[in-house]
Amino acid sequence: MQQKISALFKEKFQGEPSLYSSPGRVNLIGDHTDYNDGFVLPAAIDKAIYAAIKPNGMDGTVNLYSVDYDASVTFALDGPKPEQMWACFVYGVANEISRMGVRVGGFDAVFGGDVPLGAGLSSSAALESVFGFALNEEFGGSLDRRQLARAGQLTEHNYIGVMCGIMDQFASLFGKEDTLIKLDCRSLEFEPVPFNTKGYRVVLVDSMVKHSLASSEYNVRRRQCEEGVAVVARHEPGVKTLRDVTHEMLDKYGSEMDPVSLKRCRFVIDENKRVSDGCEALKKGDIETFGRNMNGSHTGLSREYEVSCPELDFIAGFAHQFDGVIGARMMGGGFGGCVIHFIKEEAHDSYLAALKPAFKEKYGVEPRVIDVVIGDGSRRLV
Repeated sequence: MQQKISALFKEKFQGEPSLYSSPGRVNLIGDHTDYNDGFVLPAAIDKAIYAAIKPNGMDGTVNLYSVDYDASVTFALDGPKPEQMWACFVYGVANEISRMGVRVGGFDAVFGGDVPLGAGLSSSAALESVFGFALNEEFGGSLDRRQLARAGQLTEHNYIGVMCGIMDQFASLFGKEDTLIKLDCRSLEFEPVPFNTKGYRVVLVDSMVKHSLASSEYNVRRRQCEEGVAVVARHEPGVKTLRDVTHEMLDKYGSEMDPVSLKRCRFVIDENKRVSDGCEALKKGDIETFGRNMNGSHTGLSREYEVSCPELDFIAGFAHQFDGVIGARMMGGGFGGCVIHFIKEEAHDSYLAALKPAFKEKYGVEPRVIDVVIGDGSRRLV
């Protein structure tokens, strides 16, 4: 892929480009906690978006070619945003880092990658991160990785219309081989958590259901959490987000909440605890406890946060009953996408050999399997 992108750049534009990459991500535990100032446990993976890029000396004119869409677009950074959604990500990042002080000029770029689309591996955050990282370097910026993650998040908010947290961009930028990132989404402080997968595999099983409700329902869930926080804050002035709320507070003031908001809030508080408990278990080498926290995360996402779907529940339920699968949970915004598995090496083939025909018999389609390796974050390759 790297060679293909560099060759395409030379074919479409003049000169030698610089080549950058930013990976997709997985999240072992902690979904829908990031926009509630909670904790998450993501990691970068060995599948990435690559960008060949070169300043073109033209004031604010950008020429882009997307390998995945086989399409080109030209736009001005100070003009209206492009009609193509994929180009809006680049337009947004360039403008956000400009507001942060980077003097972004015109550039030519070719990009593409091997992050499977629609699988919840955050190809959009990888796209934002690769262009943020590249433009910061190419135009002599001094933004650090936290600021670049924030620029990616603001791109989603201001140009795409998704009020996401910062986990995906942070993981893409800060990832390290064989390491999970326990990220405090309030302070953006993080703790590297060693994740020795020798003898184990990280496997994604795609439900083949597309996230048709994910964006709209994501914003609904965020609003429901905020409504619950507002009730508690009327009584507890120090409460700003769900991070500040305890189960005791929910027990005390929950009768004033909409029952659905109450259920959403309970999930987030429990999910934060699962992240912390899972990290402590990994530090002690207690793989089984870590797996139980993964399983508990899926149960909460399905029953309390209600962002699962029958196909995801089928895969997770199948995994929870299979000897050798340490833990399994749906991952991402929900309503489709993948179940992430932490599985013993020797159980990998037998598990998939049992799961795939069972899933196909029930849903009429064979699930896609994506094996991933925990890898490094954004970087310049050439």
